[in-house]
This record gives sequence, C-alpha cells and structure tokens, in this order.
Amino acid sequence: MQLDTPEFIRRFMLHILPCGFHRIRHYGLLASQQKLARARQCLDIPPPDIAPTTDESCDDSTAYHCRECGQPMVIVAIILPEYLPRAPPNIKG
Repeated sequence: MQLDTPEFIRRFMLHILPCGFHRIRHYGLLASQQKLARARQCLDIPPPDIAPTTDESCDDSTAYHCRECGQPMVIVAIILPEYLPRAPPNIKG
C-alpha cells in the first residue's frame, strides 16, 4: 500500500498518546502468562529459552542497587518534601 505523505503522518500520529496519558501494556495477550502461553500453543510457537541469571554483584543485605552497574547504593541523605498543611474548612451553619 502506498500512502501520500500527509495520510501516512496522520495514520502514524494515531499511535501517539497525548501528554498525560500512559500506555497500558497489560491488556490482551500481555495480561498474563497463561494467555500468552495459550496463544503460543495455538500458533505452535515454542516458549522462548530464558536462562536464569546469576548476578553475584547484587547483595541482598542492601535495599537499593544501581540500575546501571548493580552495585549496592548507600543512602547519604533523605530529603522530605515540603508539606504545607492547609487550614481546616470554614463551616458556617
């Protein structure tokens, strides 16, 4: 199928979500492993071979690990957000 440039851009832009919206990926076949396994079974596609990873750099004694290198992170400071409580509602009765 050949499309004119404006029509291609219009169709392409239908896939872009507006600001503030989030794409939901857990719908349909991606909702659960059972649905995905059933779809693979119906299509005669073997499940992917995923080897378990043994990451020795992760230490279970620390709660946070760096996403890049996997080393344990040290908490240096905790900055709490400023909380400005609002006044109680004015109830006139």
